Amino acid sequence: MDPKPTTTSYSETTQFVLPNDTNVMDNLFGGQLLKWLDMSCAISAHRHCHRITVTAAVNNVSFDVPIKLGDMVTIKAHVSRAFSTSMEVWADVWTENQFSGERIKCNSAIYTFVAIDEQGKPVPVPPVVPVTEEEKIRFDGALRRRQLRLILAGKMKPMEASELKALFA
Repeated sequence: MDPKPTTTSYSETTQFVLPNDTNVMDNLFGGQLLKWLDMSCAISAHRHCHRITVTAAVNNVSFDVPIKLGDMVTIKAHVSRAFSTSMEVWADVWTENQFSGERIKCNSAIYTFVAIDEQGKPVPVPPVVPVTEEEKIRFDGALRRRQLRLILAGKMKPMEASELKALFA
């Protein structure tokens, strides 16, 4: 399979935070943000491989800054690295105040998706070629994050994690 640049998987979505999306503090429910992130990351994964993709893991989500009622929320996602059948998808979350126009990067997330066929069996995905410097840094760290995720899920023994062992050698 021919490698694809990260640009082919770019996804950007924007939502208004409405009253039904908020808690009693008028902040966006974390679960609503997770739903929006999952959809944006799924679009990125699909754009990369043009296959059915399923969420395999939510590796990391940060809730660094509260998102308020009335804010616009923009999620920018891309496939940061592909493995044999799985893809790490990175998403950055930005808020925009609808009155001042001020934009703040407030959260980020890392999801893992797997490409599957019509019978639900994993299928190969193309490699990723990072484009920007930030994407190159994310690409370089993806194997360590993958090994840590597999160890925590009980699918890899710590002694098999060559990238993680190299950090402590």
